[in-house]
Amino acid sequence: MAKENRLKKYGPILKHYALEPNFIESFGSVQKVYSSKGVFSLKKIKANHGADFIRYIQQLYQMGYNRIVPIYPTVDGRYAVLHNQKLYYLMPWLPNEIKEDQFERHQQMFRELARLHVLSTKEVEVSKEEREEHYENTLLEWEKQSEFLDGFIETCESREYLSPYELMFTQYYNDIAQALTFSTKKLKDWYEKTKEEEKVRTAVIHGKISTEHFLYDERGYGYFLNFEEAKRSSPLHDLLPFLSRSLKTFPKRADDAVDWIYTYFKHYPFREDEMLLFQSYFAHPGPVIRAAEKYHNGKSKKNERKHVEHIQRQFWLLKNTEYVAMRIDEIERQKKQAQEAAEKANAEQEGAQNG
Repeated sequence: MAKENRLKKYGPILKHYALEPNFIESFGSVQKVYSSKGVFSLKKIKANHGADFIRYIQQLYQMGYNRIVPIYPTVDGRYAVLHNQKLYYLMPWLPNEIKEDQFERHQQMFRELARLHVLSTKEVEVSKEEREEHYENTLLEWEKQSEFLDGFIETCESREYLSPYELMFTQYYNDIAQALTFSTKKLKDWYEKTKEEEKVRTAVIHGKISTEHFLYDERGYGYFLNFEEAKRSSPLHDLLPFLSRSLKTFPKRADDAVDWIYTYFKHYPFREDEMLLFQSYFAHPGPVIRAAEKYHNGKSKKNERKHVEHIQRQFWLLKNTEYVAMRIDEIERQKKQAQEAAEKANAEQEGAQNG
């Protein structure tokens, strides 16, 4: 879109902010607005997302969390402008000059995410029946996945000649089955520990954590933006999608991811039951199982190569996740052993003093 067209299109919206744009650059759904009053970011979102995300931003400010790119009100006090069935809101344009390496950028983002969750944490009531229903539905789904894996491997092993996909699946089967067994055990441990409880800890979650949604100002301070998916929920819904996206790479020892997670835990420690549920969901091999189901249920096997490439990528994700999951399990086991040893030593010391 030409300069004049952008000025004509967005000028009426910017009038609500008493802004006269000199020049506008387009970055997808974001417009960079140059004016005599400074440089601004004009963001477009779906109209049905407007009320909730602005409400959550206001709540977070009231709770004392200010590492959010501020949203400017219009002249008449509104925080968004409805125009052609879209909502537009205005923010400062942050320079986002990266003065740190990628690892430190992630570390700062996880520290801020933990602080966001700490300041907005709240226990909400969950009935025993709701908890039991969630557990039983999840367990039933995972049992069906286990039955599918066993059935598919039997089908593959019964053939005299296997397709490339089937041959690859037979090589992956044990790792997938072990991950599903691990996830199921952690889920059962979680339910046994919490089945009598009627509260669960929640927080205001960002909804779409990404380093692209964590920008820096000229002083080097990081700020979250893009709160359109914000809601009150379990912090797991911020952590798990980000980790899954980060681990969709070639096979690697993802020690960075372990450090990010424990940076978060340092500021927002999970309770034992929360850790069990996190481990269960994190280690669950859902993507690779869904890939195998898609192939098995497909009417056409003409795209064999694409199916093979797809399950291979999902298996890499599984192995990267497995490494992080096993490191977390090892760290938590060592912490528990150290705590038990300390408690035993204290008990022996008290016994000796009393004796």
